[in-house]
Amino acid sequence: MNSKPFAKCAIALAISSILTSQIVYANEQETKAENSSVDPKKTEQLDNVERVQVWGTAVKSSSVYMGGAEIATKQADHISDLLRTIPGVDVGGAHSLNQRITIRSMDDKDLRITIDGANQNTYMYHHMGNLQIHADILKSVDIEVGSNSVINGGLGGAVHFETKEAKDLLVEGESFGGRVQGSYADNASSSFSLTGYGQLTESFDFLAYYNFVDRDNYTVGGGKILDADGDEVPGTDGEVRGLEGEVNDALIKFGWDLDADQRFELGYEAYQDKGDYSYRPDMGLATDTAITASLEVPLFWPTELTRDTLTANYDLNWGESSSLKVALFNNESSLNRDESGYANNPKYVTWAGDITGTATNNGIHVIGNSMLGHSIEHELTYGLDVVKYKTDYKKVYLDNSVDSAKENAVNSSAFIEDRIDFGNGFALIPGVRFDSYDIESTVVDDTFSQFSAALAAEYAIANSFIVKASSTQLFKGPEIGEVFTGAGTGDTANPDIEAETGFNHELAFAYDDSVLGADSFTAGITLFNTTINDFIYDWANVPGGGARDYWKDNIGDMTIDGFEFYTGYALGQLNLQLTYSVAESELDAFDDYAALDGGRLDRQQGDTISVSADYIFAEIDLALHWDMLMVDDLDDGLAIDGPSLDNSKMSYSVHNFSVSWQPEQVSGLSLILGVDNVFDEFYASQSSHTGVSFHPRFGKLYLMDYEPGRNVKATIAYQF
Repeated sequence: MNSKPFAKCAIALAISSILTSQIVYANEQETKAENSSVDPKKTEQLDNVERVQVWGTAVKSSSVYMGGAEIATKQADHISDLLRTIPGVDVGGAHSLNQRITIRSMDDKDLRITIDGANQNTYMYHHMGNLQIHADILKSVDIEVGSNSVINGGLGGAVHFETKEAKDLLVEGESFGGRVQGSYADNASSSFSLTGYGQLTESFDFLAYYNFVDRDNYTVGGGKILDADGDEVPGTDGEVRGLEGEVNDALIKFGWDLDADQRFELGYEAYQDKGDYSYRPDMGLATDTAITASLEVPLFWPTELTRDTLTANYDLNWGESSSLKVALFNNESSLNRDESGYANNPKYVTWAGDITGTATNNGIHVIGNSMLGHSIEHELTYGLDVVKYKTDYKKVYLDNSVDSAKENAVNSSAFIEDRIDFGNGFALIPGVRFDSYDIESTVVDDTFSQFSAALAAEYAIANSFIVKASSTQLFKGPEIGEVFTGAGTGDTANPDIEAETGFNHELAFAYDDSVLGADSFTAGITLFNTTINDFIYDWANVPGGGARDYWKDNIGDMTIDGFEFYTGYALGQLNLQLTYSVAESELDAFDDYAALDGGRLDRQQGDTISVSADYIFAEIDLALHWDMLMVDDLDDGLAIDGPSLDNSKMSYSVHNFSVSWQPEQVSGLSLILGVDNVFDEFYASQSSHTGVSFHPRFGKLYLMDYEPGRNVKATIAYQF
């Protein structure tokens, strides 16, 4: 089942790296460094100056910049389509309920994730991801790979999503516009979206967006559902059942320009994902089939996930060179499942009922920026965050009895960072952050706090080569329990649990110049070392307890080492890019958890290479895109929360191709035709569940979250 030998392909790609490039498009705009003595083209390699694409999603990352137009051509309908080729980033989960972003092998619980400033971190259910959003609605994605400043906090980095808004879509000279789009994929989904936007007055604008996705059960690569031994799973036909459902996503935004320096924006998004889904969306059909057959209960369960997000954003430019952004938000996610199907087996009739878990985040995010000084310039970034987490669990049994529970926590933080530019290419960036985290849960009722410091130094050599070194302290308090399994009802108290702390150290190099005959040749590498002290594991065996007695506890110190590399070559209408990333983790366990010593993070993946190529035929308005993701295998070994029998991971290589045409004869019309997984690879993301585990009742379970096989996709859109 493995793909081509990874080592040979890696050598070939390394040789070809001198012919590769970072993707850069004509609609770029530089928004920074007017007051810097360093050429802004060079500074963007580390500071990642934002670029905006009229439609599609502009993606920028601290590990490499990716062009926005490429994303539109890829017909992204899952977050993985946007982010998997960014070094250091992966998206596990093939099911629509299981979009799970990982950065350097750390999962989304260790990241700061926001949509239009609204915090999204909600630990709903360990069998699904913690992010629900459709890619088409996004204007931009800003990714901090690793926690390398005091601004975001957290352990592993941050992902900030921003949805589209009217002022970026209106054609100059027009007051109203709209867009209609339809897509079809033969494996197996279709979608329709409608957008309207306009300028109601000189100061008021609006946007209304609706997207509908109809998903069917897709077929895996090769057309067969295989088990760990490579044999076809009995009773299957290559189709991954338990995926059939519908997604409805609606957004409305109103903007008010109070004056030239002030803007207020009010937004509301309603997201719904509903279907007859598998009980464990992250574990794959083979596991769900084995468990339900043993229990003699249904394979599919009526499930509905909703997310309602209300945001109020205020932007202010004040003084000669200062700005302030304020975001107020309320984000409520709810997961409901009808589990009356347990009554089909008299043994489990007492389990039958209807479950709803609700997680609410509300708070405020304030960030300001001020430029001070002359010969030595100070760019101050400062702000505060207050996020209140609240969870509610309710299960109504068939006899109308009710179980309920709730937990809550509040995280308050303030930060200030100063970029000191000495005017000679050298900059020093100190920062300090204070976090106070108050939690009331079954596990612990306590307050955790810490002052965290960060220091970075950057030096531009000859305006074409930049070196940057940074060190950042880390802090994260214990989380409240997952919502859907009882909001702490089954947890074990652990009042001695400690907050996670540690350091993230990085050393980065970036180069950009017109050499080797290129319009632009770019290359960069970031080396990192992350240590998480008092690493928290949610399913640690209670010392001295039974084999199935678990609790949440600090189990040791986790170290993650690796690097992210990219190189690029742009010449005329041709843009090429290669990236290569490695992240390896290892636990130095405490004595009580010696059995876990040396264990790696379960979502660690093998060495990863991505290559992309784009060519634009400007004379006929045609653009070609190809990308490849190649992931090396991982040997079996001890993994924290990994499968018990075999957690080896198979290598894979996936190719995607698309062509986009915007005919000059029909203004506003866009046609895209593409093929994902061109060679019909049988695979699963290594950030998803994989491997073989053993259960005392169900026996061997093959935990493979099967990805779709070859998928031919077509999109037609008209913007007017």
